[in-house]
Amino acid sequence: MKAVLKTTISIMVLAWASMTFTGCSGASSDNGSSSIDDSSLDVSGAGYAVVDTGQIDCYDDIGALDVCPLEGEPFYGQDNQFVGYPCDYSDNGDGTVTDNVTGLMWQQSPDMDGDGDIDAADKLTYDEALAGAGTFNLGGYSDWRLPTIKELYSLIDFSGVDPSGYEGTDTSGLIPFIDTAYFDFAYGDASAGERIIDAQYASSNLYVDHSAGSLLFGVNFADGRIKGYGLTMPGSGTEKTFYAIYVRGNTDYGENSFVDNGDGTISDNATDLMWSQDDSGKGLIWEDALAWVAAKNAENYLGYSDWRLPDAKELQSIVDYFRSPGTTGTAAIDPLFNATSITNEAGQIDFPYYWSGTTHANWSAVPGTYGIYIAFGRAMGYMDGTWVDVHGAGAQRSDPKVGDPADYPTGHGPQGDAIRIYNYVRLVRDAGN
Repeated sequence: MKAVLKTTISIMVLAWASMTFTGCSGASSDNGSSSIDDSSLDVSGAGYAVVDTGQIDCYDDIGALDVCPLEGEPFYGQDNQFVGYPCDYSDNGDGTVTDNVTGLMWQQSPDMDGDGDIDAADKLTYDEALAGAGTFNLGGYSDWRLPTIKELYSLIDFSGVDPSGYEGTDTSGLIPFIDTAYFDFAYGDASAGERIIDAQYASSNLYVDHSAGSLLFGVNFADGRIKGYGLTMPGSGTEKTFYAIYVRGNTDYGENSFVDNGDGTISDNATDLMWSQDDSGKGLIWEDALAWVAAKNAENYLGYSDWRLPDAKELQSIVDYFRSPGTTGTAAIDPLFNATSITNEAGQIDFPYYWSGTTHANWSAVPGTYGIYIAFGRAMGYMDGTWVDVHGAGAQRSDPKVGDPADYPTGHGPQGDAIRIYNYVRLVRDAGN
């Protein structure tokens, strides 16, 4: 896979309702276009092809930029400036969608009761979703399964806009994090008392650390996050329900094939990506993280000068969901990698959050203020007066790109997400270059 610099970018917009996006569906932006040569992208070259994020704008700390920064300028080297395998779906006309990049076939709609709409009645408990795959038949196939978290995350599209905090009821102008040209989608069912952002999809992965109760990793295609969700609702004790779509084909998807190259780099022969064995060793704000990568390239770090800050999907591809600080005493990553030890908000020995080059766009007048990170240690939150691992190692959330963590002594949001701002960096490059 070859990374290709995008040459142009759409005009900055500050109001979420006026944003224009391409995503996977291929509609062009009214404010500009990108000239991308993807002819050299050979999907067959990677057994675990990491699909591009679909992010089409460049951002600073506030919003989208008129023009992407050039090498040597602030904010150079972010997600939009590199392209991976572009999304490529086929609607099979029978309720299934084939992802021509990953080799996975998907159930097109989470309309489980078949009544033609998507609402709370379609949601399933984890046990129901897991068991239901065994009797599911669609398109003439009966080998469906509940997707792993890596399979499910392959569908996320970061041309979406996070509506968290939006208090309206009209969702017609909202943009989810899944390609609605191919997949049926609905926000949370307000008539059933749900929030707009209650569009969590279940994976088959339970968090390996059960010290705070059982957590199910899911992707929220309404707000663009991976979180570990409790299997019961707080307070009521009733079982939590999720949207579910089943998948079939390519049972090796998400399986890494790491090789220690003996020179400070780790190659993943499954994704055709090369990673730095060590991380940055210190936390950085997002702009400085991008600058740190540029400085490493200037010094020909580990013999290469084409390192980049990984996009969100590249970074998630190296999470090991069978490891955690509380069970293996390690970061959620293969032990071939070195991860700097930190002390977390609860005073525990832990491991960092790592920046991606992907912006988590939101609906406000300053849509570019948050950058996406992956938690390779505990995803801490302040709940009921104490700090706990609220969402699990392997969660994908977002932090302000700049600011003072001391301004968030009890975290942020309904789960009190720990706000660190100074997150770590792990470098990536294309192994074939």
